[in-house]
Amino acid sequence: MGNTRETFNGHPIYSLSEIAMSLHNVIERTYPQPYFIKAEILKLNYYPHSGHCYPELIEKEGDKVKAEIRGVIWSSQYQQINARFKRITGEPLHENINILCLAKIEYSPKHGLALHIQDIEPSFTLGELMKNRAECIEKLKKEGVFERNRQLQLPLLPKRIAIISVETSKGYSDFITTLAENKDGYRFETTLFPSILQGEKAITGITSQLSAIENRKEDFDCVVIVRGGGGDVGLSCYDDYQMARSVATFPLPVLTGIGHSTNLTVVDMVAHTHKITPTEVAYMLLQSFQDFDETVETCRRRIADIANKRIADQKLEQTRVENRFKQAASALLQKPRNTLMTITQNLSLHVQRFTIEQHNLLQNFAKSISRTSPQHIKQQRESLSELSSKVVLLSGRMVQEAKQRLANTEEKVSLLHPDNILKRGFSITMKDGKAVTNAEALAEGEQLVTKFYKGEAKSVVLSTATEVHK
Repeated sequence: MGNTRETFNGHPIYSLSEIAMSLHNVIERTYPQPYFIKAEILKLNYYPHSGHCYPELIEKEGDKVKAEIRGVIWSSQYQQINARFKRITGEPLHENINILCLAKIEYSPKHGLALHIQDIEPSFTLGELMKNRAECIEKLKKEGVFERNRQLQLPLLPKRIAIISVETSKGYSDFITTLAENKDGYRFETTLFPSILQGEKAITGITSQLSAIENRKEDFDCVVIVRGGGGDVGLSCYDDYQMARSVATFPLPVLTGIGHSTNLTVVDMVAHTHKITPTEVAYMLLQSFQDFDETVETCRRRIADIANKRIADQKLEQTRVENRFKQAASALLQKPRNTLMTITQNLSLHVQRFTIEQHNLLQNFAKSISRTSPQHIKQQRESLSELSSKVVLLSGRMVQEAKQRLANTEEKVSLLHPDNILKRGFSITMKDGKAVTNAEALAEGEQLVTKFYKGEAKSVVLSTATEVHK
């Protein structure tokens, strides 16, 4: 005879184990085989020590959780499932992804209800990821921000760089080393904003660091997001809408080098510039400096060539001006020389004529000597001597005056020589090899050459002004 069941007010009393076992039997009979179930992994709960995984599975309707149940993946199954999932999707199992799993519904009197997951279909998750990725791209384009960061102008010399990475990351090390050890000696100012770079936590980490950089945007020329190693593992976070929008709308150019060579992530698409590796990003920044150096060197050579040609032209023009001055001075001196020659010739004629006249007088005097008294001869001699003195004095004075006029003319011509004019503090301003005499002929930005007694100087017209003096 069996045990009599206890009752309470006529109702039978059941133990907790009886109810639990009853539920176990009902579920076992109702769900005898595995079912394909789609759900979202809220938390993975993987324990490396035991190798078992206890994912928390949910179903959402909007932002609200519609259903929640615990999953179980034993160690041996987890290793196989995870390896296959990683091989097909490029990422290991992680949180916040949608999965299609083959699971048996079980109820344990001790552990409660759970889904015993026997397999997970990677293609479903991959399809969901691609679907979410496409929706993210479409949403960003619809908002008109998809190409906003790419439209920003990267500074000519991006020297101040904000870096989102991990200090221990190989990608960060490669990036910093490439910049620091460049053969041209360019110097960069880098500031690290550390963040997790893969998985779901990277979304919060990277977006929060972007906000921190934005608060100091005046301190930086661009932002670089770099990671290295791990291949494509954990890259789905870079297809997240919130992260992609933060990059697309960031006020500074964002450069990415997150170390993958397959399909671009959405963050790569909206970033100003994307490269496969951090080293390539560093080389791109160095190239901007090298391009600038080459441009400067080309301009330097061009300016030197133009300057040398201008100097040569100015020297040639100076020689021409000097020759013209010499010709003008020679022409100015020729007239006084001709005048002096004429005066000399006239003087010679006068002297000859006067001499002849005096000779004639002397002959007349000689004829009349016999008829004159000694006193008269004496008077005539005195008169002749006086006349001779006057002739000598007159001729000497005329010659002296002529020489003085010639000296004065030579002095004036000498004073008009350009070197003497420049020596007195004057200067000659020339444009295109010609002397400038009117400010109205000048325009702003034209180059001038000012010649002094010693040397010359170049200048640029800033403004012109003319004034009429009365």
